[in-house]
Amino acid sequence: MAGSVGIGVRKTDQDLLKKINASLAKFHLHAFLADARDFLPILLQGCVVTIELTLCALVLSTLLGFAWALLRLSPSPLLSWPAIALITVIRGIPIIVQLFYIYFVLPDLGIQLSAFQAGFIGLGIAYSAYQAENFRAGIEAVDPGQIEAAQSLGMRPTVIMRRVILPQAIRVFLPPYGNTMIMMLKDSSIASAITVAELTRGGQLIAASTFKNMTVFTLVALLYLTMSLPLTYLAHRLERAFGRR
Repeated sequence: MAGSVGIGVRKTDQDLLKKINASLAKFHLHAFLADARDFLPILLQGCVVTIELTLCALVLSTLLGFAWALLRLSPSPLLSWPAIALITVIRGIPIIVQLFYIYFVLPDLGIQLSAFQAGFIGLGIAYSAYQAENFRAGIEAVDPGQIEAAQSLGMRPTVIMRRVILPQAIRVFLPPYGNTMIMMLKDSSIASAITVAELTRGGQLIAASTFKNMTVFTLVALLYLTMSLPLTYLAHRLERAFGRR
């Protein structure tokens, strides 16, 4: 029949075929567009929260990651060993567990945080460990002879970092930094588990009240794709610009 949709299924999988046909019967383009018009305002509000959450977590992870990297590279074991242990612990705990700990456990210790605050702090801490390794790789890629030459000229450590190390290290850690932004944007959906009103949470609430799961999560997927494509393009350009130098 013209206009029908078909999917190849083995003859023995009649139950699966019935479920697929039932799902497809509910999905019509006109109905999808009508529902999208109703759902998009709420989902777009979730997109705004997703972007805010990602940006806050990105700033926090960058600051913490750079601090961990400097401690990790310290010649003093009193600084480097705790940094190594901290990075290992953070990387070994799932992000969702870290979010649960911050949101549900810290209040028992007298530290009250909103869901959004717990979300970006948890994501920022979780990604700081990966950022630290990126920054460490960039700093270690700088020729030690240049650092020694700067020291012989009497430059202060902060000046050496700003004028000698960072301009060269950025070529190494900037390409993976772009990929980190993409992963953080997608992993921000985990914050829905602690009721942060981001895109995934908005989709869950709409689906729970309308039971139009296919429409809702198709829109959610398309919106995540729309937000991640510019970051993917940026990461690709960074890799081309700096990756081969």
